[in-house]
Amino acid sequence: MPWGLIALALGGFGIGLTEFGIVGLLPEIATEFGVSEGTAGILVSGYALSVAVGALALTVALSRFDRKQVLLWLMVLFIIGNLLSAIAPTYSLMLTGRVIAALCHGAFFSVGAVVAADLVEEKKKAGAIALMFAGLTVATVLGVPAGTFLGQAAGWRSTFWAITVIGIVAMIGIGLLVRPAPNPEHGAAPSVRRELGIFRRPQVLASALVSVLTFGGLVGAFTYIAFTLTNVTGFSESAVPWLLLVFGAGSFIGNLIGGKAADRALNGSLLTILAALTVVLVAFGLAAAVPIAVIALMLLLGTVGFAAAPGLQLRIMSIAGDAPTLASGMNIAALNIGNALGAWLGGIALTTSLGFTAPLWVGAALAGAALLMLIGAVVAQTRAKASAGRARQAETIAP
Repeated sequence: MPWGLIALALGGFGIGLTEFGIVGLLPEIATEFGVSEGTAGILVSGYALSVAVGALALTVALSRFDRKQVLLWLMVLFIIGNLLSAIAPTYSLMLTGRVIAALCHGAFFSVGAVVAADLVEEKKKAGAIALMFAGLTVATVLGVPAGTFLGQAAGWRSTFWAITVIGIVAMIGIGLLVRPAPNPEHGAAPSVRRELGIFRRPQVLASALVSVLTFGGLVGAFTYIAFTLTNVTGFSESAVPWLLLVFGAGSFIGNLIGGKAADRALNGSLLTILAALTVVLVAFGLAAAVPIAVIALMLLLGTVGFAAAPGLQLRIMSIAGDAPTLASGMNIAALNIGNALGAWLGGIALTTSLGFTAPLWVGAALAGAALLMLIGAVVAQTRAKASAGRARQAETIAP
């Protein structure tokens, strides 16, 4: 296994902790700044939207530079954003710090996914991407619960100080372990028109929409899960970190399983995973008041939710093989637009009669929509390939 993959996973760990580490601390942050639960949730949705912007804008703007140098400068941006979050005296400055840190997130995973895939042979590309994203899932397994423990014990700001330190360590790791990775167009003006041409391809757009809906469903439920666990299931606040650890363990397992499954059967594995995600979210909504069932469902939610990530990333990169970096960025943007959409819709749903189970039902609806969209995309793709095959056969027979 290339050492560069470990360095990329280390960077992913720090970024993943920034994205999800705040979830278990939202009640404390809402209380300190005197804002509602929905307003506190904007710290998640605002972050996600900023990730989407950075995934596309920074990926295109930095496409002519050596990818290793790009990754290092993105980590500098990450450190600055988390430092501002740690010292922010107001909600507005806290949100500003989140936005700054988020700008590096999408571009980091966009560039990092291409670097990871280039480090291994063709049949192992999804596995390499999954390993890079393993840093993200390890953050949910260990980092998020640990961050929540630390935040509850020493104040939520201590978590962001710890993330800042992790960012510095990650930057050093990338500098030492990732070899220089020049772009094919390094030193030349990139063909923006050619790169942006992928936005006109129906399969690319369909894959992006599937990513939006999939992670909209997952994150829409997960953003407010601390409120669900305490107000519906009846767990104490001190139990929340342990339950997040269960979710994180599932996400780590799911990420690895999803990568291997995608390498074997990309479309088939994604269809199975999205169907399972829909079922799990429906079951969670029905059994949210049953503690034993909730523990099992937290594990399953993490497993099936994150199992989709490697396949979604590989699918869009394979469809747009002539512009893999921008395609990668497009998918990262789509995932985080989904994060923002899910968190926003979940916050609105909290005001309905369903209360703190509402985000789970929003998540189930979005996951079901993702499944239907993917079915349509796969059918269209299969028909297009069959049509192209018949055309080639006719050309061969004609002479």
